[in-house]
Amino acid sequence: MRRTILLMLLFLTQLSSWSQDSNYLKTTDTLPHHIPSRATKRSALIPGWGQAYNKQYWKIPIVYAILAIPASTYVYNTDMYNKTKFAYDARFKETLGDVSDIPLIDPSLKSLSLGSLQSYRNIFRKDKDYSIMWFILAWGVNIVDATVSGHLKEFDISNNLSLRIEPYSQPLLKQSGLSLQLHLKKKNSAK
Repeated sequence: MRRTILLMLLFLTQLSSWSQDSNYLKTTDTLPHHIPSRATKRSALIPGWGQAYNKQYWKIPIVYAILAIPASTYVYNTDMYNKTKFAYDARFKETLGDVSDIPLIDPSLKSLSLGSLQSYRNIFRKDKDYSIMWFILAWGVNIVDATVSGHLKEFDISNNLSLRIEPYSQPLLKQSGLSLQLHLKKKNSAK
């Protein structure tokens, strides 16, 4: 008798497990979830890719414009550094008696003295290094922006959030004051 009851229970549990809706399981298991670390990694590899992952396409031109500023100043400072370095070396050779490189000096730098060329060379080298630093900093801001936006992507900003300030009184203890009540409503997972 016990065996038949046990077999009947096993059979009934087996039937109930067959009756699950497989379409429901497929739709709930395969919903894409937003993963903020993906936005961080993508933005670290290619600037703007994290913003694209967060579906904030309007930020991509801003990211590239911000990165273009230190990149263009790096190119300018490198060019001017090379010109002033060559002009400084040519002027230094001139003091030793070798004037073969003087005609090759950039026309805008020909009238400068040896000390001025050395000063300009050092300034352009310093500005070139600053350009690299600003580029890395801008790229870092891009990564931070993608990370923060990724974390706030699923943040609830509906009208269901409310903060109420109400007067509070307790007659027995003869106390009064203000009470703050924050009401949060969880999102419905079945949409």
